[in-house]
Amino acid sequence: MRVLLILISLFAFLENSSAQTYQELIEKSYDYLDKNDLLSAEESLKAALRKEPANPLNYALLTNLGTIQRRQGKKEEALLSYTAALSGHTGNATILENRASLYNELGETEKALNDYNTLLIAEPEHQEALYCRGLIYIQLQNYIWAEQDFDKLLEINEKSVRARLGHAILEKMRGNFTESERIFNYLISEMPRDWVLYEGRADLYFMMGKNARAMADINKVFSESEPTANLYVLRGKIKLSQYENERAVLDFKKAESMGYNKEVIADLIKLAEK
Repeated sequence: MRVLLILISLFAFLENSSAQTYQELIEKSYDYLDKNDLLSAEESLKAALRKEPANPLNYALLTNLGTIQRRQGKKEEALLSYTAALSGHTGNATILENRASLYNELGETEKALNDYNTLLIAEPEHQEALYCRGLIYIQLQNYIWAEQDFDKLLEINEKSVRARLGHAILEKMRGNFTESERIFNYLISEMPRDWVLYEGRADLYFMMGKNARAMADINKVFSESEPTANLYVLRGKIKLSQYENERAVLDFKKAESMGYNKEVIADLIKLAEK
């Protein structure tokens, strides 16, 4: 019955959209977004694209469509939309940034790096791209290039929080725990309600074997904000190290339900079940 009602609604939408203009369909998508009705917003944009497939503004619609699909968890469809949007606007910074971050979410690190490189050739001082590329270089253990990106960020903006956070993560991965902790402590003293910083410092404390301090930071985020999937995984790892295996598995499964890499979660659960 539920499926039938959805189909009836969809047919009614398609019938109604055929009578609306290109601009009306776009405006309708905004109305649906205001109501957080992502599926209807997606269908409105698709209808607009069908209405005028050669409209030169369609790259903007495809970009919006990709973001709406991404918010629904339709990552592969979002990737197709961003790629279509780029087909006639290969140097568009906004679309390149969106596709690069999505590639990174999908684990397509090299493709993400290519998009950030393309973006930064056109806009060498694009701060978000420099930060994100620096993080990818850390993933690839190319620490010198990561450091160059974070240093460049500081040249552009000496007050950049992202640059300092990048350096904190970089020093952590290099094993320079004391320096990393110093940077995290400074950032948290300046921005005590920036929960990303607590998550980063908790991960550092875990790597240092300071589980009590790590849990203090984690508990603060859980009590005062919305924890990320990464934080559930981190808390699960700490519980695993303390032989609280069943509770660790609950955290890992929660992270998976939030979109965390299923293969990584499967490996962690195997460790907990040994």
